[in-house]
Amino acid sequence: MTEMGTGQPDNAGSAAAAVKPGGSYSEISWAMFKTGVLGFGGGPSVIPLIHYEAVNRYRWMEAEEFAEVLALANALPGPIATKIAAYLGYRLRGVWGAIAAVLAHIMPSALAMIALLSAVQFLSGSSIVQGMIGAVTPVIAVMLGMMAYEFGERAVKGLGKWMGGGCFLIAFGLLQTVAVHPAIVIVVFLAYGVFHLKIADWFRNNRNKPRRKGKQQEGETTSWSG
Repeated sequence: MTEMGTGQPDNAGSAAAAVKPGGSYSEISWAMFKTGVLGFGGGPSVIPLIHYEAVNRYRWMEAEEFAEVLALANALPGPIATKIAAYLGYRLRGVWGAIAAVLAHIMPSALAMIALLSAVQFLSGSSIVQGMIGAVTPVIAVMLGMMAYEFGERAVKGLGKWMGGGCFLIAFGLLQTVAVHPAIVIVVFLAYGVFHLKIADWFRNNRNKPRRKGKQQEGETTSWSG
């Protein structure tokens, strides 16, 4: 769709077309089943897989919404992957969608644990299993790095270069140096986000006041000299 007389694409229409309104139970179950099977190592390895399925493959939500869901899920207790799966299923198909998504995500691991419980001691020290985990770790690191870069880029775009960089440094200091719990850091930054636009406008107005006064004085001087 284009706007009449301008020839420019309708951004609202293209944005709406980029996200599908809903998904079937089979799509939700298959997507969450794959994340449960391929998510070696827990939450950090599962998050990029769910991001790919929800944002890139099926286009159930935009990347910005996924980032918000991820932040809120980190602030709540419990495994992060199941929380995101439950939200995704509920968003698409309501309560039954949430149940289907969670079951499809956790059942592969639960059944595998039950089936292999008798051999768990052997597998934990198996060189084959250790080799598999070691081989998949670089792939997980790259996926996490790509997702972190996307989130960082959006943070800088939304907060500005200096404010975004400052938030990165503050978050790093709180998490790594002071060792504050991640949930507390997320809640603090969410609280700041509520007032960010007002604070940014206040700084911008104060910075522009001297310029406006200077222009007014120049205008008065010019009128008097005329």
